[in-house]
Amino acid sequence: MLGEWLEASLADDDAVPREGEVPGGRYVRHAPGVLELIPDHPGPAARACVLSAGIHGNETAPIELLGESLARLEAGLLRLGAPVLAILGNLEAIRQGVRYVGTNLNRLFRRDLAEEGAEPARARELMAAVDAFFARHPGLGRLHYDLHTAIRDSRYPRFAVSPFAATAVDAAQWRWLAAADIQAVLHQHQHSWTFSHYAKHYHGAAAFTLELGRVRPFGANDLAPLAPMGRLLTALLAGDEPPGADPARLAFFRVAHELKRRAQDFRLCFPDDTPNFTEFAPGTRLAEDAEAGPFTVGEQPLCVVFPNAEVELGARAALLVRPDAPPGERGGQAK
Repeated sequence: MLGEWLEASLADDDAVPREGEVPGGRYVRHAPGVLELIPDHPGPAARACVLSAGIHGNETAPIELLGESLARLEAGLLRLGAPVLAILGNLEAIRQGVRYVGTNLNRLFRRDLAEEGAEPARARELMAAVDAFFARHPGLGRLHYDLHTAIRDSRYPRFAVSPFAATAVDAAQWRWLAAADIQAVLHQHQHSWTFSHYAKHYHGAAAFTLELGRVRPFGANDLAPLAPMGRLLTALLAGDEPPGADPARLAFFRVAHELKRRAQDFRLCFPDDTPNFTEFAPGTRLAEDAEAGPFTVGEQPLCVVFPNAEVELGARAALLVRPDAPPGERGGQAK
């Protein structure tokens, strides 16, 4: 059934039963692409977990990875031990194999959202689903992993974006991510209104955007490098304590500047295939904008992450980041 749910969500097929049983619990379909798993007996380390994929429709490896985890549960290879809200984000974009249809869904997760259209409507539906899910499980710790892939290569193919918040990240998260073979962590410097930020900002959840390699079409993904991440997802589904590893293997970065596109006449001054985390020396011109003017690296080097000159006006065209000390060396204040 769980495999059918993935296929039926993309086919806009309502034939899959709305409720049913899985090993160790049951499932409930709340909305298209929104499935809740409810355990009969939560495990000793159970958390209320939101696991989302497909917020950008062409990022298929996370959808396949989530599907593998659900298939293991359905096959009885594990028993459900934690409440889980599984989400396929932008269904129409997934069907079309595009990043988004009208606008970038992953910039719309704020409660005062005023925009109208398909993606804003989906953002409201997903925010309401997350609100209701956490309200149904008030006694458990809250967690949200929003699974993505990047549009370009990277010095660190698998990295986490830690949303901005006023509270420090639980140190256990760094151990889990290290064991899941995440290679780097990028701390956001301000509110960003992504889906993972929503869970952290409004619900105090441990939340990350997890970049798991590069965009590929369905069937072209190599999931072998994601096996450690699959083990983390399996542990969360089972309500077990996930495996841990030394966080010293993680490279930490912090955003120093957010480069935005202000004018139609805008360009980035480096090749389109520049990998994420490429470093630029002081004095390097990185962008030219007819309204904002040029941007040049100052006295300290900067690394570029998520560069994309084709974003909408007013949207982020790149994050400019610098290496940061590990959380323990900053008194644990990893925000």
